[in-house]
Parts: sequence; C-alpha cells; structure tokens
Amino acid sequence: MTESRGAAVQKGIVFNIQKFSIHDGPGIRTTVFLKGCPLRCKWCANPESQSAKVQILYDASKCVHCHTCIRTCPRHAVREINNHIDIDDEKCGGCLACTKACPGRALSHEGEMRSVQEVVDICMQDVDFYEESGGGVTISGGEGMSQPEFLKQLLPALKQKGIHLAIETTGAVSETIFHELAPMFDLLLFDVKHYDPDKHRAGTGVRNEQSLANLKWAIQSGIPVLPRIPVIPGFNDSLRDAQGLAKLIVSAGSKEVQLLPFHQMGEKKYDFLNRSYSLKGQKALHPEDLTAYRQVFLDAGLHCFF
Repeated sequence: MTESRGAAVQKGIVFNIQKFSIHDGPGIRTTVFLKGCPLRCKWCANPESQSAKVQILYDASKCVHCHTCIRTCPRHAVREINNHIDIDDEKCGGCLACTKACPGRALSHEGEMRSVQEVVDICMQDVDFYEESGGGVTISGGEGMSQPEFLKQLLPALKQKGIHLAIETTGAVSETIFHELAPMFDLLLFDVKHYDPDKHRAGTGVRNEQSLANLKWAIQSGIPVLPRIPVIPGFNDSLRDAQGLAKLIVSAGSKEVQLLPFHQMGEKKYDFLNRSYSLKGQKALHPEDLTAYRQVFLDAGLHCFF
C-alpha cells in the first residue's frame, strides 16, 4: 500500500452508494453502504450486508444450467444442488470469475473494494444538492462502524469538504471503536431494536447491553442522536414492547424517537443468496397500523414520528 501522512491508505468494502437518499438523515444525501455486521436480524432488509466479504448472488430465473460457473471457479466453490447453483461462501475468494463467465447473467455480486478517494469523489458529485437541502453523506450497512480503519480516513476527508456526516448504527461495536468514531459524526441514526437483552438476542443473534451503553454515552456526550425503532411483527410490535422501549429511550436521555414500520423490500435478496427468510410473506406495517403503538411514546413525553 502507498503511504499517506504516515498511515497506510485504506480501502473499504462497499456494496452500494445510493444517491438522492431522503430517509437517511436531513436533506438530500448520498448513502454509503459498507459490508459487515455483527447482528443477524431475522428481518434484515440488506442480508448481503452481513458478511464482510464479496458475495455471489444467484438468480435462478436466468440460469441456463450450462455449468460454466462450476468449471470456471478456481476454488471449486460453485456446485449444483437439486438443480440450483450453490456458492460455498467459505471457499469463495471473491475473484468474480464465475460472474464474468456466466452466459445467462444469472450470477452477480455484492461488494467491491473502494478507496477513500473513490468514495469521496462520488459523494462530492452531488455537493450542490447537499448545500441546497441541508443534506450530506450517511454511512450505513450492515453496521456503519464495521470498518473503523476505513472510516478513520474517509470521515476526515469528507469533513474537510464541509460535508454533514450521519451514520446508521446499531451501536453493536466495542466501546473503544464507538467512542473514537461517534464524535466524528454530526448525527447518529441509532437503531434500538428491543429493551429486553434475551429477546434482542433471539431476534438479532446478540444481546443489547453494549448497544445501550453506547447509546447512553453518545447522548450524555452531547452528540446528536436520533433513536429509531424498526417495528417488527412478532418481535417488538406489542403495546407492552412499546412501553418497554419508551422507558428505555427516556432513560437514555433522548427526547425523540422515530418509528420504522416493517417492510418487505429485502425479501427477494434471500433467494439470491440461497438463504431462508423467516418473515417471508409477512404483511408489511404502515403508520396507520401503529397509531396506538405511537401513542405510547407520545404519552411518555417523546416526540415520536415516522
């Protein structure tokens, strides 16, 4: 690697850079999605974000079953099972030989290495929109803090351009990483999924003590934080859940909370990744479905909105 101001120039693994985002912080924004997440939320809308590696996606509707991908893979990570192409993530090295060779374009990939300068250049293409709307750049994922060394170079580079920086985070990172990165942002969009540690683990694979400790530290440190609750059927959508979450938000020191009704925009991705999806076919929620749920937060003195 080349050297820059005494530090190795970092690259991050990015799976999407979405322009003209209006739901990831104030104004018009560019959202940079980083791969890697310690959680395994059963409802995750971006399952391709969980692994920190490049991943191969398979669209069965386009497959002609020529087995070119199987013959091409240098690591023998591709095989056919029950007339379905299967990619062994443990063996896959992310060389993309199979995606390039596929004649039916049934194989694609998620994730590619991007340098700090590449990401900055893309984000700066829309600086006029940021200035006019009060927008900026939002780091997302996966877990937005999953690639701390990359962020330690990317964030100052964007800040030097006068860009407003936000992050979507679960806070499920070590205290050391969180305390170093959180103050570098102008806004933390902080997902709060459940108040009960055991129920949190049942839905996400991890307990919530670390996340809640980081949430409280950020608020007490004066960092702008917007707690956001993804409302998930069968997980945290009861009025009792709302009461527990409202109490948690108030005790953390926040005066507001955003509700994110469950949606199914990521359902198809599970098929492409050859993974089962436990909420398949579950009806999406809408603000009108959560009137009583929202009222619990309002009664607790919180500014609660969608």
